[in-house]
Amino acid sequence: MGLVTRRRVLAGGIASAIALPSIGFAQAFPARPIRLICPWPPGGSTDAVMRSLAESAGKALGGQFVVENKPGAGGMLGPNELVTAKPDGYTLSQLTIGIARFPHMQRMQFDPLKDFTFIACLTGYTFGLVVRADSPVKTIPELVAWCKANPGQFTFGSPGNGTTPHLAVEEFAFKAGIKMQHVPFKGVAEGMQALLGGHIMSHSDSTGWGSHVEAGTMRLLATYGSKRTKRWPNIPTLHELGFETLADSPFGIGGPKGMDSAIVRRLHDAFRKTLDDPAVLATFEKYDQSVIYLNSADFEKFIREQYAKEKEIVEKLGLALKS
Repeated sequence: MGLVTRRRVLAGGIASAIALPSIGFAQAFPARPIRLICPWPPGGSTDAVMRSLAESAGKALGGQFVVENKPGAGGMLGPNELVTAKPDGYTLSQLTIGIARFPHMQRMQFDPLKDFTFIACLTGYTFGLVVRADSPVKTIPELVAWCKANPGQFTFGSPGNGTTPHLAVEEFAFKAGIKMQHVPFKGVAEGMQALLGGHIMSHSDSTGWGSHVEAGTMRLLATYGSKRTKRWPNIPTLHELGFETLADSPFGIGGPKGMDSAIVRRLHDAFRKTLDDPAVLATFEKYDQSVIYLNSADFEKFIREQYAKEKEIVEKLGLALKS
């Protein structure tokens, strides 16, 4: 064997030796339970959806996900954890559109354009504004009239400062020319208790309030999508009432930056399969969520584009970080 040929053989062997650990690592993954952070309280709609996704993805992956609730900070405690987690695929979190918004409003531990590996976008929320059944406010026009007669006195809760349910109402109020007082909570369950207890006058959130509306203890004034919901077809949208607002709020799964591409692919494929699982789709249906699928590259592209859009919205509402 000539010197040049021998060198080529040795070089090929070294390259194979370098590549094999990554391939073997991916094939052996997962060797232990995967921690999936749900940055919202237990018992809410997101918690139920995340647990359904985790169970289904675990079956598809041939492993197990352990869902850990870390509520607070508008759903940002999960993304915060990813900043310091090992990029080995064993720590994942829900990533909401909030990661593209909060950096424009306050100093964050992460840079959404640099600090995450985007795995897949899976679904999105339906949001609405509810009041107690005995509220004197029965429609959005009545709410606008009440607020104009009593500036700044109408209170509304949300799952946190800077969340989509918060900013949607802020944008509605901006366009309606009214002032409303915001009261942040950690999640929908806490907000429901406050509304039922008379501590706030309304609550803006995902459809964790649905059972209360159907039980007749709360009244739904409007939803925020471009179309009326299948579940409440008689309830108007803010859009059709003339108050175009932040409506779409897709979310998905992400991990720390620098994850092995083979691991990302395996996780993506497992979560993609959940969207064909009748049990997952039934959970989506229960909480008025639809399939909003984006692969890893498209999910990252969406967040990058949304980052620029959120900057404009936050500045318009006067909520931008003061430099």
